[in-house]
Amino acid sequence: MIIGGLQKLTLIDYPGKLAATVFLVGCNYRCPWCYSSELVLPEKIKKQPKISEKELFEFLKDRKGLLEGCVLCGGEPTINNDLPKFIKKIKKMGYAVKLDTNGSNPKMLKELIDKKVIDYVAMDIKAPLGLKSQIPNSKFQNKIKKSVELLKNSGIDFEFRTTVVSTIHTKEDILKIAKWIEGPKVKYYLQNFRPEKTIDPKFEKVKPYPDKYLLNIQKAISPFFEICKIR
Repeated sequence: MIIGGLQKLTLIDYPGKLAATVFLVGCNYRCPWCYSSELVLPEKIKKQPKISEKELFEFLKDRKGLLEGCVLCGGEPTINNDLPKFIKKIKKMGYAVKLDTNGSNPKMLKELIDKKVIDYVAMDIKAPLGLKSQIPNSKFQNKIKKSVELLKNSGIDFEFRTTVVSTIHTKEDILKIAKWIEGPKVKYYLQNFRPEKTIDPKFEKVKPYPDKYLLNIQKAISPFFEICKIR
């Protein structure tokens, strides 16, 4: 497993738990507004300092009893075939595991759920079905649909979330997403885009939506969900 970073303590990435965040390199998307280019673009991955598995597991061993969870994000963790084995080692150390994913690999997601090695999943919803303008890898839409249904019927804790970009998403787009992923036990979070070190430098000049605009959207879609908040 190629590890491109480690945040040794997070109070917000794993709801309700003190956790560490592990950043895995590589991604099958190229979202122009992504701010993790060092984990996505091959030319930047080469320059990104790496952490060995040995170093990671020594850290987790030292933090047993202090930390409760481990967050795996990227990049896109599910592109790694050895992900189940990697997570199993973390679980054996007594940690709860949260997976952050774009939902493009429902086969891997199902395997992790069936093997009971993940405890929480946060899935990014990039856009409503059918929206292709500046949304990369629209070919994954059928797989994303499968992942949405898989999570809704999995019995594990999960959330959906969307980073709202003013030049990409309209209020109508978010309403379409809400109607697609709605459910009485579904948690959905809106995240306002931050214009910093994006894959496409043009997005560093994009102004985020005003807070009032996102609050208006939240109010409109809240009835579709158990929890709907802005982060």
